[in-house]
Amino acid sequence: MKAAQIIVSGLVQGVGFRYFVIRKARALGLNGFVKNTYEGDVEIIVEGELGMINQLIEEVKVGPISSDVRDMKIDWSEPTGEFNGFDVIF
Repeated sequence: MKAAQIIVSGLVQGVGFRYFVIRKARALGLNGFVKNTYEGDVEIIVEGELGMINQLIEEVKVGPISSDVRDMKIDWSEPTGEFNGFDVIF
């Protein structure tokens, strides 16, 4: 089990990006949350199996059709186990 904080930059707000991430993360059985940041990025906190997190990262690199992902920063850590499911935080 691993955890990651993923900051996604580019055209990622107002294009359904958070709901794209939720669908993908839930399908992969991951826990955590996704939220917009004040800087115009999207932050993803995710916990689960390393292979599943890597699959999510590959999906996020592409994003929904209306998005334009320009950069991703990933910080790996140990999971806390504090999340039950995957949600949007407003």
